[in-house]
Amino acid sequence: MKKSIVVLVIMLLPTLFFGQAAFDKFDGQDDVTSVIVNKKMFQMMGSVKMDNKDKSTQQYLDLIKKLENLKVFTTNSTRVTADMKATSDKYMKSAGLEELMRVNDNGKHIKISIKSGVKDSQIKELLMFMEGSSKGNQTVLMSLTGDFDLNEISVLTDKMKIPGGDELKKATKGKK
Repeated sequence: MKKSIVVLVIMLLPTLFFGQAAFDKFDGQDDVTSVIVNKKMFQMMGSVKMDNKDKSTQQYLDLIKKLENLKVFTTNSTRVTADMKATSDKYMKSAGLEELMRVNDNGKHIKISIKSGVKDSQIKELLMFMEGSSKGNQTVLMSLTGDFDLNEISVLTDKMKIPGGDELKKATKGKK
């Protein structure tokens, strides 16, 4: 019985760590621009005291307290684009992500997948892969983890100016 448990743990161990490091290979590459924001930074940003907060600013501050990790990688390299696509496809399957939407429009290909929480609109993880953005031949790979509501995404994309943010806004419309 002990052998069975040990074998099971050893078999599952790579999948536990794959999610954390699946996209890290793109960080630091010469032809990749990367933005990585960790939980500590979100906590610091959420604790900022502001006197004149409007509704969207308050929503933004409430949201970032719920986030754990944001990774955004952009490239114009066809070699890196192929690697990002293969890595994101493999990750979507291994992490059990569910496709939320897919758009193919005038050379732009967008795939947004999520791992849902308890409620339908609650998100534990969001992954977006966008090939052929409005900025030419740019590819964007974005991973966002936390415990947030899908309807809050537009506030985040507006305030942080995330590449592909317009596509994420379209995905949240009508998903309440």
